[in-house]
Amino acid sequence: MTRASDTQGPARDRTRGAILSKDGLPDWLDPVVRAVETVRPTQLSRFLPPADGAGRQSAVLILFGDGTRGDGERSGRGPELLLMERAGSLRSHPGQPAFPGGALDPEDGDPRGDGPLRAALREAEEETGLDPAGVQLFGALPKLYIPVSGFVVTPVLAWWREPSPVGVVDPGETARVFTVPVADLTDPANRVTTLHPSGHRGPAFLVESALVWGFTAGIIDRLLHFAGWERPWDREKQVPLDWRA
Repeated sequence: MTRASDTQGPARDRTRGAILSKDGLPDWLDPVVRAVETVRPTQLSRFLPPADGAGRQSAVLILFGDGTRGDGERSGRGPELLLMERAGSLRSHPGQPAFPGGALDPEDGDPRGDGPLRAALREAEEETGLDPAGVQLFGALPKLYIPVSGFVVTPVLAWWREPSPVGVVDPGETARVFTVPVADLTDPANRVTTLHPSGHRGPAFLVESALVWGFTAGIIDRLLHFAGWERPWDREKQVPLDWRA
């Protein structure tokens, strides 16, 4: 998440024409497209934006790729999702794996219009070095709320049509950037339930030497479910969290 004063012009220019398009998407994304078109906010989370309009508008980029690297080589791991690990020094969700994203800046435009689309692309470029020109946005989920940080989040879904090299841009914001095969996310052996000392339980994934939990895991869990990709898994397999989480 980047302050407006830290944002450079070129990123703004490349995201100014952000639009949604389903043209030319691979067939394997069809279940995700249908899920995005039909899912209701209450089917995604019990935490919805406050009725009084409170909360800081933000967006995250849920970027699907086919496993092709920036140099054109295939990983052989099949469809993937792009994730990053937030720096441990951040005040908000330190050290937590997450989708690239952050708060809307005034220059992104109307939060009720295409502002979240531009914000998702801009933040992804600033955090991972992603080239927005190779990204095709195809949908947006209903706005959701993260009570602990007060963010109203628009999840923006995209296809990595022309993969570009990615990596840590600012170590003060990002600890690492990585992709996770969808096959690993659907593997029951990698699925667990996190248990917070407060009593809150939530879905999580043990992938790529990381525990993906919280808001990010909740969105992935619901996408897998409504896309019909979810496989039966042991919901009693728990991983405890501490009070700092």
